[in-house]
Amino acid sequence: MKYEWLDEYLLSLPGAEKDYKPEWAWFRYQIRGKLFAAVCSPQGMKDAAYNGHDLVNLKCGPARSEVLRAVHPEILPGFYCDKRNWIACLLDGSLPDSILRELCGDSYQLVFRRLPKYVQKEILEE
Repeated sequence: MKYEWLDEYLLSLPGAEKDYKPEWAWFRYQIRGKLFAAVCSPQGMKDAAYNGHDLVNLKCGPARSEVLRAVHPEILPGFYCDKRNWIACLLDGSLPDSILRELCGDSYQLVFRRLPKYVQKEILEE
């Protein structure tokens, strides 16, 4: 994986927590139990687009995800997630760091904004 900064960046976001889901072999990044990113390496998949690639699933609005997929071939519909609201970014090094960092931040914000206001306030005060 080219993006060595990814784990540190995701964990630097306010209130971000990381765990590992062994059943899926996913590293999950969450805010108060709400998923905003997941890093995995799917193996044995019929779909070659995902199979054997390191990737990060990120929350993304439906219209924006369509545009992103049209412009960047390394951005796919979310892996094992609602493909309307999630994207999968291949971590092979083709996607510019600035775009991946922006998508990670946007995914975080999409989840953060849906938290109750008092929870948002708690997180920002930590």
